[in-house]
Amino acid sequence: MEDIPYEKYVEWVGSSVQSGKLLDLACGTGTLSQLFSEVGFDVTASDLSEDMLAIASNRFQEANLAIPVLQLSMDNLEGIGGFDAVTIAIDSLNYLETEEEVKRTFAEVHAALNEGGHLFFDVHSLFKINDIYMDSPFVMDGENVAYIWHTEKGAHANSVIHDITFFMRHGETFERFEETHEQQTFPVETYQAWLEQAGFQVESITADFTGQSPDEESERIFFHAIK
Repeated sequence: MEDIPYEKYVEWVGSSVQSGKLLDLACGTGTLSQLFSEVGFDVTASDLSEDMLAIASNRFQEANLAIPVLQLSMDNLEGIGGFDAVTIAIDSLNYLETEEEVKRTFAEVHAALNEGGHLFFDVHSLFKINDIYMDSPFVMDGENVAYIWHTEKGAHANSVIHDITFFMRHGETFERFEETHEQQTFPVETYQAWLEQAGFQVESITADFTGQSPDEESERIFFHAIK
């Protein structure tokens, strides 16, 4: 994640919303939640992973930030609401396994937002899933961590399976462990239709932090929708 420009994400959201209650769905280790809090948002951080939330909680405590953390699946937000903005950042939506889960997520977010509230999220493009990711293996050899990253097409259209072998330095030795990630994306027009079905007005669709409309070789697609 070292190459992710988190500050640009904050700038993108901040160009439309400058304050208020913000729910950071799939917050991971809390990097983006912390940045949103530091620029003035009243942040709630949520993730499905208990391990991720533990790291995020430690991050917030060390930064002296009072950010509540909730263990939630993004397609089930029952019991929470009143938010002015919701973010689903860094292709987290692509981890949902079915189109019904994506539709349900949009409906749940719509219900959790105040009238006029904003949804911001990004997804992998079809080009990235079907072309760029198929050029594996990808290799990184750092001072304290290295990985070999293999990919293959998933069982569904526009899906990918990532098999990653990590080597983590511990003194003079390395620990090896493996992870498998599955992701799926959909055409831009499909996301737009599902957002509108959920009751959103799509404000903008841009690509790769450029502010420009996507083209055939865009890699990351950004959606801003308003309730």
